[in-house]
Amino acid sequence: MEVTVASTIGAFVALVAVGSLKAVITSNEMVEENVNAAAEVRFASNMIKKDLVNIYRDVNTKNMKLVGMVDEYGEYSTKYLTFYTLGRTNARAGEPEGDVYEVEYYLNKTEDGSFLMRRFWPNPNEEYEPGGILTAIAEGIDIFELRYYDGEEWSEEWPEDMGTLPQLIEVTIVARPPSRGNPIMESFILNLTRSVTIAGDTSSTGQAQQTAEQNNQQNNQQSSQQSSGQDNEQNNNQSGNNNTSGGR
Repeated sequence: MEVTVASTIGAFVALVAVGSLKAVITSNEMVEENVNAAAEVRFASNMIKKDLVNIYRDVNTKNMKLVGMVDEYGEYSTKYLTFYTLGRTNARAGEPEGDVYEVEYYLNKTEDGSFLMRRFWPNPNEEYEPGGILTAIAEGIDIFELRYYDGEEWSEEWPEDMGTLPQLIEVTIVARPPSRGNPIMESFILNLTRSVTIAGDTSSTGQAQQTAEQNNQQNNQQSSQQSSGQDNEQNNNQSGNNNTSGGR
């Protein structure tokens, strides 16, 4: 009887131990899955943000490029973001390169997985077919969303014939849903507006800055005039006082 009870207790303890071990292993796998997904999303987000911050600008808008396209096929669609950016590190060792590169981002879903792709093209030339180095910068990405703001409304596309940069661009990257919990997601909005004159048109930021500078100049002139008037008045008062003293 005692042997039976002991065996039953031992079996129960072993069952609890195995269950606890499985729970710990499952929990660790979930944590590792989320950590890996977060690392993939963060790396891709930082790379896109860095390229956008260094976007190439020129007084002649024909030398600049930012195109947002949506390629639809059936129930699915793929969004492409293509623009010129400035780079300091050569993409190809030992090859002559300038500092302007064409970079393109898009989501590529295949049977082997879903990858966020980056095409990096040194010495871009519109006379040739787009080329460069194609790299998967993040794996397990489920959603790659882009939106552009022109100063009045948001849109999902930015055609090449726009001829200028959008004021704002929103980038959203979402990882593949995990087995449990919510998917890892990262989104940012970048302001591409700068106080520069492009192709003869002054940006709204530049106009605001010019207005502020003009107001400051007017205020400084008024202050100088008031100061000169006060100085003249003080000099006249001192001269009158001296004349009065001399008369006495």
